[in-house]
Amino acid sequence: MSPSVPPFTEVFRQHAPFAWRCLRRLGVAAGDADDVCQEVFLVVYRKLADLDPEASLRAYIYGVCLKKAADHRKKAHVRREAPADALPESDSALAGPDVTLDHRRALAKLDVALMALDEDKRAAFVLYEVEGLSLQEIASASGCPLQTVYSRLTAARRYVESSLAETREELR
Repeated sequence: MSPSVPPFTEVFRQHAPFAWRCLRRLGVAAGDADDVCQEVFLVVYRKLADLDPEASLRAYIYGVCLKKAADHRKKAHVRREAPADALPESDSALAGPDVTLDHRRALAKLDVALMALDEDKRAAFVLYEVEGLSLQEIASASGCPLQTVYSRLTAARRYVESSLAETREELR
């Protein structure tokens, strides 16, 4: 391992929560996210020494998450499951004493809006708005031109904003 390659334990500690959140937002059920996240980091472990030290590790991990989430959704047991309209309140990503009921409801509504987007738009939105990756990092991870990422992000923002506006109107 070259001196510029960080130790795997450090990579895992820093990036596992990011990978888990990405997998959830890419349609992997909470009950399967830990297993798929482990598959992601098996790939990262095997390829860590070969990665370009100048490239974004988060973008690479996201690319692996995309592939593993797609592979997971193709499995027969996943195709037979019917997704719920909203995530249960006991979801570990939403649980915690500091999270208010309104906050959990807002996150559940956001999840519903995100699940209605196609995979490419959802990925662009989550990576930019939630995870804070740059447009260039997203383009690198998804293997598409920068302008395409920008178009996907713009379309996703419009949809999410209109979806959440409809929800606000229903509450009035």
